Amino acid sequence: MKTLIAIPARYASTRYPGKPLVSLRGPDGDKTLIRRSWEAAMAVRGIDRVVVATDDDRIADHARAFGAEVVMTSSDARNGTERVAEVATHLPGFDVIVNLQGDAPLTPPWFVEDLVAGLATDSQADIATPVLRCDGAALSGFRADRRAGRVGGTTAVFGQAGRALYFSKEVIPYTGRDYADDEPTPVFHHVGVYAYRPAALAAYSSWPIGPLETLEGLEQLRFLEQGRRVLCVEVEARGRKFWELNNPTDVAVLESMLADMC
Repeated sequence: MKTLIAIPARYASTRYPGKPLVSLRGPDGDKTLIRRSWEAAMAVRGIDRVVVATDDDRIADHARAFGAEVVMTSSDARNGTERVAEVATHLPGFDVIVNLQGDAPLTPPWFVEDLVAGLATDSQADIATPVLRCDGAALSGFRADRRAGRVGGTTAVFGQAGRALYFSKEVIPYTGRDYADDEPTPVFHHVGVYAYRPAALAAYSSWPIGPLETLEGLEQLRFLEQGRRVLCVEVEARGRKFWELNNPTDVAVLESMLADMC
């Protein structure tokens, strides 16, 4: 399937303004968040095109400087999915459009490869998104973040054949027990990457924002509220650590994980 990766990036983030241009130190030196996200996209096999999607000239100029292709979008996009939907109108002809969000530079390439394979296998799914089973240490981190009033990540609940039931910034499902650090748990971390079929993506921006998306602030809930089929693809970490840059405190976490990758 002909596949496009679009990396949405905006400067005016509510929680972290200027986030795409934040520098992250790694074994390969200092590189911005958007550059590391672009490099993650470029490492995915079987992709036909990779673009950075932004409405900000600062991000666009920086991305072009390190060699990325840029698609300028309007400032009306309310989230990354709407921005990627706009990209799809400029670049038609793809069978799958991947939204690799610009705050997830540690996304392993096989996460995206597994999503594309999932859509190829499940012809009824409108979108696919990866989920990663939490071990006890990851679950403890999620719980600690919520107790401190921080959003440490999103969890996913899914049913038969991997079809999503719900996504939440709370830690779900409730388990009622503690786990050893290396013990598998029934909680799944939702990784913010999406592979869309063009028709579902094209319809997305025309739908109203529903009450669940409003409450949780999670763009993928719009698909569920419209009755669309969301496929959760369980992926394997293969020893790699994964985290997203949601808050300024996450910079140190990401830099530590980058150091461990050398």
